[in-house]
Amino acid sequence: MIKRRTVISGLAALPFTAGLARATPTANTKKLVSKSGLSLPPIGMGTWLTFNISLGSPELSQRKAVLEAFFDAGGGMIDSSPMYGNSEKIVGHLMKELPEDANLFSATKIWTPIASNGDNQLSQSQRLWNENILDLEQVHNLLRWEPHLKMLREAKAKGTIRYIGLTTSHGRRHDAFEKLMRSEDIDTVQFTYNILDREAEKRLLPTAQDKGLAVIINKPFRTGGLFNRVKGQNLPDWAVSELDCQSWAEYLLKFIISHPAVHCVIPATRRADHMRENMRAGTGKLPDAAMRETMIRHFESL
Repeated sequence: MIKRRTVISGLAALPFTAGLARATPTANTKKLVSKSGLSLPPIGMGTWLTFNISLGSPELSQRKAVLEAFFDAGGGMIDSSPMYGNSEKIVGHLMKELPEDANLFSATKIWTPIASNGDNQLSQSQRLWNENILDLEQVHNLLRWEPHLKMLREAKAKGTIRYIGLTTSHGRRHDAFEKLMRSEDIDTVQFTYNILDREAEKRLLPTAQDKGLAVIINKPFRTGGLFNRVKGQNLPDWAVSELDCQSWAEYLLKFIISHPAVHCVIPATRRADHMRENMRAGTGKLPDAAMRETMIRHFESL
């Protein structure tokens, strides 16, 4: 994983500091999803790559520390998928070792090209998570979305899942995704959005607002690639004073969760200290529209 560059004392002023707008205050904001009435802490957790380990792995204790840091800071949503290898199994195993008051919001996916396997995959996820009722089931990357959505609606009616969603990633299939957002009875959508990948601003984010859908954001760091861009770079001093940022991770996450259509972002990490950095992004000040533009211009200049 790319090493993060955290803020140090005596930062020098960097470009685009003129004419900054005031940031808007927040305090571990929970954004309300208007359609479903669901409220989520803005920083969640992904498990792609990071939790695909074996139960006998020496890394198991590190992943437990990641979960402890997440819940200690008020975390809620953990997102996974059968596509992610052992991730569901590891999360379910470690949750049994955490305090019962850990406020888990379980989010996973259906990922099978065979429509008749959807029921079995849902049951297996419930078993792996040790959850009789899963909070959110999503159709992963629109794979066989029609039969899977039908099955999920039936499961929701039975009370074995609470919410239904659709996902995509890598900026793919936005035309098809937007049409489904408008036509299908769903609660959540998940797609890629970050400070450099902003295609979702054109249609997906406005459509989500229009339809009252909860928005979950994946790949906020381009799987760590955005940290390459800031390697050796200090945070601008205005990010510290105006946004309460202590790390580039907070800078990148605050940009995402400050969009009015976004409800939750799901960065993934193997390390507890990185998790604590991520969770700090849900506290302190958030940028307003003018500050967001400044953040974009600065990051693109690096």
